[in-house]
Amino acid sequence: MEHLFLYCPVARALWDYSGLECLGEGLPPHTFPLFLNRLLGLIRQPSVVLAVVAVLWRIWRSRNWVVFEGKQFGISALMRQFHQQYEEWVSLSSDQASRVPIPLMQPTAHVGDSHLVCMWDGATKGGSHSAGGIVLFDSARTLLLARGVQFSQMDDPGMVELLVLREAIVWCMEQGLSEVRFEGDAMVIIDKINQANTRDSRLGAVLEEIGHYFLTQSGFSVRFVGRENNRVAHLVARKALSLYPTMSRFFVFPSWLVSRV
Repeated sequence: MEHLFLYCPVARALWDYSGLECLGEGLPPHTFPLFLNRLLGLIRQPSVVLAVVAVLWRIWRSRNWVVFEGKQFGISALMRQFHQQYEEWVSLSSDQASRVPIPLMQPTAHVGDSHLVCMWDGATKGGSHSAGGIVLFDSARTLLLARGVQFSQMDDPGMVELLVLREAIVWCMEQGLSEVRFEGDAMVIIDKINQANTRDSRLGAVLEEIGHYFLTQSGFSVRFVGRENNRVAHLVARKALSLYPTMSRFFVFPSWLVSRV
């Protein structure tokens, strides 16, 4: 991590371009997590925090492009992507507090219900951005909550499906839901998870991470359903895509969805 984020010539060039290289002067390097913790402890302006995270995010994304997709890129392209990412985050954070919708229902009363179903789907547009829909139902197929998630600069449909599934799993775990069946129409991904075949050069560590969740969470399972049976999650994903960019990476949908289920 120290080399990747701090000492690699590509990383150092991006830190210099961002104008943030002076923030770390005088800080003992030690390990990267300690360095970052101390660095963020010195920053008081939210915009500077966003810039630091944008630098780290672009470095990490570029590393993954090289390792998993065999892509090459120039320093100028990396700097341009950092600038676009930073400007997007700044604009999205400016009105976040005033535009957060209200959830449909809270699923806490259903914790432990073995028939909870979480459906998910992904959607892409023009190779520039993508989105996903996550929908939670109880045993009577009553809609509990619908959640959208957006991704910038992501155009691989398989990876988008995988990222949406990961967001769905993590969200259910955060809500304390221990027994959930995840349903989606990404047959190839679901087959790999159920067969514990998570080694994939294209989908990489994300697929392995999701496979680990299903191995360690005994109450979680995943199964394939056709597009028609997954239409509500698809509807949410398309709606999230149409709202890009929005005030936050995550958002919940108001009652318009109820009339469409």
